[in-house]
Amino acid sequence: MVSSNSYFNRRGFLKKSTLAAMTAALGTEIVFADKLPKGYLPLIFDEKDALKGKHADMIVLSERPWNVETPVHLLDDKVTPVSKMFIRNNGLVPERVDAANWTLTINGESVKKAKSYTIDELKKRFKPYTYQLTLECGGNGRAGFVPTASGNQWGDGAVHCAEWTGVRLKDILADVGIKDDAVYIGYYSKDLHPSRDPNKSAISRGVPIRKALENETLVAWAVNGQPLPEFHGYPLRLVIGGWPASVSGKWLHTIAVRNKVHDGAKMEGTSYRVPRFPIQPGEKLDATDENFKIIEAMPVKSMITFPKSGAMIEAGKKLPVRGHAWAGDQQVKTVQLSVDYGATWQTCKLEAPVNRLAWQHWSADVQFPTRGYYEVWARATDDKGVTQPMLVPAWNPGGYLNNACQRIAVKVG
Repeated sequence: MVSSNSYFNRRGFLKKSTLAAMTAALGTEIVFADKLPKGYLPLIFDEKDALKGKHADMIVLSERPWNVETPVHLLDDKVTPVSKMFIRNNGLVPERVDAANWTLTINGESVKKAKSYTIDELKKRFKPYTYQLTLECGGNGRAGFVPTASGNQWGDGAVHCAEWTGVRLKDILADVGIKDDAVYIGYYSKDLHPSRDPNKSAISRGVPIRKALENETLVAWAVNGQPLPEFHGYPLRLVIGGWPASVSGKWLHTIAVRNKVHDGAKMEGTSYRVPRFPIQPGEKLDATDENFKIIEAMPVKSMITFPKSGAMIEAGKKLPVRGHAWAGDQQVKTVQLSVDYGATWQTCKLEAPVNRLAWQHWSADVQFPTRGYYEVWARATDDKGVTQPMLVPAWNPGGYLNNACQRIAVKVG
């Protein structure tokens, strides 16, 4: 995190007076303070209650539409329970849903003949599949950007990995028949635009046809063995793991197979797009295709789900630490922990994913050299050798793709 210049000296490191004030407030030494990265304020400065055990349950960012975040320590389950799944809605939940007569229509310029299916027909005509799939909001971690980027100020909890059941989209498209010029798919949903204008769509996004045809891309009717809850798309939802969760359309009623990049709502301007080249924090940039590119696979990332920030342990004891890691379309190869702000790293035990695009679970026991205040930092590396950055990556107007190391505060002794 980068914060007020008043805390730092001319070289960008914490002033001795700042460190002294923090140490006094903590009542203990900030161990490895000499290794603090340039421009970084210890976590305790942000989380005033981190060492007091105060943590909220689900965090409501907005109510119309619903946007609800899960505190990271509540995401400890290997399969995320529905009650702990973040909610990201661009529109209002449909007021009336008739599941018995709900249909999914496949149309567009690149289908041989448009076709519609009831949910019962989908279940009878196609083989069902169940996958654990990681869905993460493209703006997860947005609150870490300075200056503030536009949009909901998500912390690190806009992610989950639940177990989805449905049919493969590629099987439906094979039944309909798609033309050789197919480039993209776009979904259409029955959520209401916040203005309640029936002529406006809250969101209508999509993915390239290659992603649509992956085995794990589902048209789902169940999550964790139960019908979809209303806030998660009941009765039918598109589920596409590894990419921004905004491409996993809820309350799904139509999928268009396009002969061009889909041009629905939230596919334009700077929505779910990042600059093609580095820009200055706060810089204004024309929202053109020359300047911005559509976000596709999410970057490599990890989180610490146990213990929650603010853990206190006795001196000399090891601290068990665990969490999850994921890497968009890739697989995570290593997860490491540091207690000295990245000067040294300890390799964790890492489990293989249950299936492609599911997050992976890791664990380790951490030993602290002496009494004092510490931060445990986690970083993951994917199978292409790409590693999480220690601090917030390049600023962008939408506050997307913050995959900086997640960390917790720990007091020893």
